[in-house]
Parts: sequence; C-alpha cells; structure tokens
Amino acid sequence: MLTFICYPKCTTCQKAQKWLDDNKLQYAFRDIKETKPTLEELTAWQEKSGLPLKKFFNTSGLLYRSLELKDKLPAMSEEEMLALLSTDGMLVKRPILVSSDFVLVGFKPEEWSAKLLP
Repeated sequence: MLTFICYPKCTTCQKAQKWLDDNKLQYAFRDIKETKPTLEELTAWQEKSGLPLKKFFNTSGLLYRSLELKDKLPAMSEEEMLALLSTDGMLVKRPILVSSDFVLVGFKPEEWSAKLLP
C-alpha cells in the first residue's frame, strides 16, 4: 500500500494526487501539517529514497526562508537536519510517496510513472 504524504493546499501536491487518481492507484492519504513526520520515519524514508538529506527540505517554503536554512544547512550534521525536519511538516519537501520498497520525494511524473506504472 502506498502512503501519499502532502499538504492539501499545495498545488504540486494536488497535481500529484490527481495523477495517482487518474492512474487508479490506491493510497492512504496523510496531511503533513496535521501529522508531521517523526524522526524515525524521516530516517527510514531518507535511507529508502537514496537521496541526500538536503533534498527533503522544502526550500521554497516560508519557514525555510525565515530560518535562513540555505546558509545554515551546510554546517549541520545529518542528525541535526533530521531533528529539525521532524519539528514541522512544513519544512519537509512534498509530496512524499512511501511504499514498502521505495520513497519518492517531490512530484516528477516521469519518475512516478517509472516506479508505479507497468
């Protein structure tokens, strides 16, 4: 079963959800603002995604900018980054699609098609 983690007001998340629905894929829906990711979830997702941790930050978000993370991230350890990401779902890039064998971060239709469609 897929878990679709998003912020419902985000237009990219809305496009991703429409893509899932159009392709008749079943998923559990989770609002990232209502149920923020835990440190354990973020750690597991990062390992399963194969992406560097900085790719999990929502760099276009207001919170990211107000905390001046562009300048601070390079000096932070992975543990510090994970701890920070787990404090607020709005810091996390979305949507995130979690399956038992992979994690996709952000919506790239080609990447999603390659992983999910026969």
